[in-house]
Amino acid sequence: MTTDVVKQNWEYTKLLDRVKRLEREHYYVILENRSLKQRVAKLEAELEKLKKPPLLVGRLIEVLDENRAIVKSSTGPRFVVNIAGCVDRDALKPGVRVALNQRTLSIVDVLPYEKDLLVTSMEVIEKPNITYNDIGGLKEQIREVRELIELPLRKPDLFEKLGVEPPKGVLFYGPPGTGKTLLAKAVANETDATFIRLVASELVQKFIGEGARLVRELFRLAKEKAPSIVFIDEVDAIASKRLDIGTGGDREVQRTLMQLLSCIDGFDSLEDVKIIGATNRIDILDEAILRPGRFDRLIEFPLPNLGERVEILKIHTRRMAIGEDVDLRKIAGMTDGASGAELKAIVIEAAYFAIRRNDAKVCMKDFMSAIDKVMGVYIRGRGNRKVEIYG
Repeated sequence: MTTDVVKQNWEYTKLLDRVKRLEREHYYVILENRSLKQRVAKLEAELEKLKKPPLLVGRLIEVLDENRAIVKSSTGPRFVVNIAGCVDRDALKPGVRVALNQRTLSIVDVLPYEKDLLVTSMEVIEKPNITYNDIGGLKEQIREVRELIELPLRKPDLFEKLGVEPPKGVLFYGPPGTGKTLLAKAVANETDATFIRLVASELVQKFIGEGARLVRELFRLAKEKAPSIVFIDEVDAIASKRLDIGTGGDREVQRTLMQLLSCIDGFDSLEDVKIIGATNRIDILDEAILRPGRFDRLIEFPLPNLGERVEILKIHTRRMAIGEDVDLRKIAGMTDGASGAELKAIVIEAAYFAIRRNDAKVCMKDFMSAIDKVMGVYIRGRGNRKVEIYG
């Protein structure tokens, strides 16, 4: 009997272990089945999405009532269509993009705001490494820019206490190479505002209305990113004087200009958006863009004088190994009428003369050769250096 009991207990234990193992296997099978069902449901939902026909993109023109609206399809014609019950009525504003059912053209969704890639690429993400200390001979211009651009963004309460509206923008004008774009880079570095830069020629587009649309998108981006600074380089590309007689291209440029004038000083407030323009042809700009309320201050960038040329040379040679015989004041005296860009070219060219001699230092002889080479090229390129076209 004792042997039979032991045998029965052993068989019972063995069966109990098997039952427990089967219960664990059953539990794992249930979990795996649940996971597979979720995966199948996800795949079925994905398959349903793939089976759905593509939707048309349209533009909402007018909401007629609770259930109907007028839309303009991407192909051109206008239609009176139904509004699906799932669409948020508050989001249906004239001009928004909507998704239309391909068969019935009913509005089934409101699409997000369309952003132009060209406009969004104009935002400066990484700040330039130029500071005010890297600019020589423009102390008065730097002071004015800081007062007109930085101060209203940093301390708007000062203007509220005085009861005056801060300036909207400034225009830099002067000969090429006098530091207009360089100062704009320094402003982008020194301020915490979003900096948006573009060359005005980018607003000149092939199709009618595209330039004006880009201007609207540009200022919409600036308001979204406010406080912001919009820098328009070579503004004369679209802001030249309007003529009665012109080609179709001229008229399109004028439409772009009128949109720019409206955005700078129109019904909509710019709030914390400041504008900086730059040109070396102020003589051909339209009077409408030069009036107060658009570019409130015109800042001239003249050719540097003797002392300013010395400052510019010091900035460009501060990291350069120069010989003891180098006299920067003498070099500045020999470069009368040179711009800051030309002085930088002289310094770089002098370094090349030293490299050709396999010398570790740049001597006065190298600077003399560089002056002869660079100034001779610019004199031939400009013709009579006394003739100025910027003022």
